[in-house]
Amino acid sequence: MKKQNVRTISLIVCTFTYLLVGAAVFDALESETETLRCEALQAVENMIIEKYNISEEDFKVMETVVLKSEPHKAGKQWKFTGAFYYATTVLTTIGYGHSTPSTIGGKLFTMCYAIVGIPLGLVMFQSIGERVNRLSSFVIQAVRKSLHCKRTAASEVDLICVVTTLSSLTIAGGAAAFSKFEGWSYFDSVYYCFITLTTIGFGDMVALQKDNALNTKPEYVMFALIFILFGLAIVAASLNLLVLRFVTMNTEDERRDEAQAMQALQGSVKLEGDVITANGSILSGYEGHDGQSFSGSNISSMCSCRCACFSAKRHKSRQSSLNSFQDNTHQMKGRRSPSSHMRHLLPEVVPMQDLGYDSHSLNHPLDGVDVVDTSSCSQPQLLKRNVSLLSFQYNI
Repeated sequence: MKKQNVRTISLIVCTFTYLLVGAAVFDALESETETLRCEALQAVENMIIEKYNISEEDFKVMETVVLKSEPHKAGKQWKFTGAFYYATTVLTTIGYGHSTPSTIGGKLFTMCYAIVGIPLGLVMFQSIGERVNRLSSFVIQAVRKSLHCKRTAASEVDLICVVTTLSSLTIAGGAAAFSKFEGWSYFDSVYYCFITLTTIGFGDMVALQKDNALNTKPEYVMFALIFILFGLAIVAASLNLLVLRFVTMNTEDERRDEAQAMQALQGSVKLEGDVITANGSILSGYEGHDGQSFSGSNISSMCSCRCACFSAKRHKSRQSSLNSFQDNTHQMKGRRSPSSHMRHLLPEVVPMQDLGYDSHSLNHPLDGVDVVDTSSCSQPQLLKRNVSLLSFQYNI
């Protein structure tokens, strides 16, 4: 089995195993808390209904009003500033879900906008990540030269350490700023930054959704957008080193397989339409790499000397040709040669009386071997094959 197939199967098994382990851990951590919160909320709901004597239908209406009015607390979501924030979440595939289009035109344009914008954003962030890696490599090389190190080139491990450090600093700095502006705890701010920069975007915590921040705090809006774009570029640099390097292993293995196939092809033996490979198998009907087929009138054999030329000096009868052929066959069967182990790989030579030739289609043999003139053959391809194989056996 190829390395690519083994790697793919291993990745599938590891992924599903990782999913099963993750599901078990989340179940153990969150299931009990979910039950307790659900019971507490249900108790509060019953208390409000009994205290204010509200029917269940009226309470559902109030609940809907509270949920639908939550996005409007941030101000106008679809003015230019809010729309730019929404477009950024679409292009970066974060998708908080804090504001969603309600019109048919808005939903249709969101789909069309995402089809073009998502690939464009991925390519842009990937290109920025490559430039960041190149800059990091240049800085590492300059530092090592200043320290007079023997090895100045930056390795992949060095680049991974640099981009990991930059990512950590970006998350830590952004968490401090969001903790101040949003009033979150520092741990919740770190959680928000990580979910944002990995483009998971649950939407449980979204910046710029309090105190009409989209309209009254332009500097905070600018900081949030720059943080998202710059942080995604740093994360793209990390992914470029961690993920894409592993993905390109399949391409490298395919190129290695092609090179080995070319080397095996160069080491094969060509035999008049057949190829004897290194493991002894025969590929029939093979055309050489020069593109020339063996259907022409010129036939060359594997003989080291040039004894396969055709002569038309004398003609023999069919019976004499068959007798000469049988004598030569018996003589070669009695010989021992280093390549005799290859004879069982050659196809049987068809008797010439089965080919339907007349007495004028046989030429005088050279050195005891009968060769046939192909100009008057009704089956030239089969005849050429048998003549070449006969000449090959005779030279052995």
